[in-house]
Amino acid sequence: MATAAHVAQQVVLHPTVSQSLKVLGTTLGRDKTYRAVQYFARFLAWLLLSRGYKIEAARWNALKNHLALGRKLMRLGKPMEHAQAAMRAALAPGVPAEQITTIGRQLSYFGYLFHDTLVWANAVKFYNLKPSTSARVGKLANQFWLSGILFSITFGLLKAGRLANEAKQLQSSAWSEKGAEVDRNVKLQANLAARADARYQFIIDLLDIWIPATNLGFVNINDGVVGIFGVISSLMGLRQQWLAATGKK
Repeated sequence: MATAAHVAQQVVLHPTVSQSLKVLGTTLGRDKTYRAVQYFARFLAWLLLSRGYKIEAARWNALKNHLALGRKLMRLGKPMEHAQAAMRAALAPGVPAEQITTIGRQLSYFGYLFHDTLVWANAVKFYNLKPSTSARVGKLANQFWLSGILFSITFGLLKAGRLANEAKQLQSSAWSEKGAEVDRNVKLQANLAARADARYQFIIDLLDIWIPATNLGFVNINDGVVGIFGVISSLMGLRQQWLAATGKK
C-alpha cells in the first residue's frame, strides 16, 4: 500500500505533470492543444473517409467541427489584443519596413478574428446571418488570415536579413579591450537566439499558410495534408508556450 501511494505521488506530483497543468492553465496553451487535436481529427477523418469508413470518419469530423467552434469562443475579445499590438507597433521606434509589416500583420489578425467572431455568433444561432452573408464573412475571415500570415512571413524575412547583417558586422569588428570582447559575445548570442526564433516562426507560417489558401480555393490540397500541417504547426506553437512557461525562452 505504501509503495502504491509512493508511486501515485511520484506520478501525480511529477514536474512534467505540474508543467503540463501550468501550460494548459493558460488560454494560449489550451488553444494550441485543442488546435493540434482539431487538425489531427481533420487528418484522421480524411484518412478514414478515403478508405470507405464513413461512420468512423463522421465521428472524427464532428470532433473537428466542435473543437473549431470551441476555439472561436475562446478567442472572443482577442481582436482587441491585436488592435492594441498594432497601435503599440505604430508608436514604438523601429526599422520602418519591419514596423509596417508588424502593423499589417496585427491589423490583418484583427480583421480575421473579428470576422471569425461573427462566424461563431452565426454558428451558435446567437446572431443569424443570411447564407450569402455568412459565406462572405467566412471568406473575409480567411482572406484576413492569409494576409496576416503573408505579412508575418515578410516580417520574418526582413528581420532575418537584418540580423544576419548585424552578425557579420559584429564578427568583423576589431575589439581591443577585454570588456568590449565580452560585450560582443553577448550581442552575438542574443543575435543567434533572435535569428533562431525568427526561423522557427517562419516555419510555422509556411505550414499555416496552406490552411486559409486551401479554404479560399487558391490551392488544391486535400484535408489529410492540411491536417498534418496544422498538427505540426500547433505542436510547434505549444512547444513555444511550454518553453515560455518554464522560463527557458
